[in-house]
Amino acid sequence: MSLPDPFFTAGEHIAIDLPGARAVFTTRRGGHSAGPYESLNLGLLTADDEAAVKRNRATLSAELGVRLAHIRQVHGTLVQRLHEPAEPAEPLEADGSATVSPGVAPIVLTADCLPIAIAGGGAVAVVHAGWRGLTAGVVAEGISAVRELGAGGELAAAIGPGAGPCCYEVGDEVREAFAAYGPEVVHGRNVDLKAIARAQLEEAGVSVVHDVGVCTICTDEFFSHRRDRGVTGRQAGVAWLT
Repeated sequence: MSLPDPFFTAGEHIAIDLPGARAVFTTRRGGHSAGPYESLNLGLLTADDEAAVKRNRATLSAELGVRLAHIRQVHGTLVQRLHEPAEPAEPLEADGSATVSPGVAPIVLTADCLPIAIAGGGAVAVVHAGWRGLTAGVVAEGISAVRELGAGGELAAAIGPGAGPCCYEVGDEVREAFAAYGPEVVHGRNVDLKAIARAQLEEAGVSVVHDVGVCTICTDEFFSHRRDRGVTGRQAGVAWLT
């Protein structure tokens, strides 16, 4: 897989260094699941074998050397502020997490939505951004979270693999939701979620935005809910302080 600078390959996955942090975007390779979930499926809320998913999560955590701070995603805008490394009994309902705690890695799971990492000033966050989250303001909430945790100065962000404008055909409702962004984000019946995310990040004051430029729908290295008609696994966007 050809990656644009400053992204680089890290084992089976994609990585990028942000100010004071590292972000990793996993592929579907390097795990223990079988069938349509082959092989590094990280999503417990799929029909995959639960033991295999838990083993996949443990494998990834050990490979990265961090504790994965899982959440239960609901296509909303809440970004949890993780002040302590302790893990709750049940995953919190949210669509992102931010922290200043070393060794704690916010993680979101995707299968066409965008994983977006934001870092700077000693704080790091990851948000899950589908079209509903982008419309509702999850990107701005992620930036607010790192600011509230004390991040001053410049921020940088990385947009990981997700549905690209080449493949992401949508209905009138979605195109109308983003009409204010102009014709550059609409390509016939397709919408460019990555361009919309970039615009929102820059509007909220992020100084540098990197986009890996990978479409999950047309690249079989990744799980894709749309391509695989819902029977598929989940990859991750993970970030932590370095």
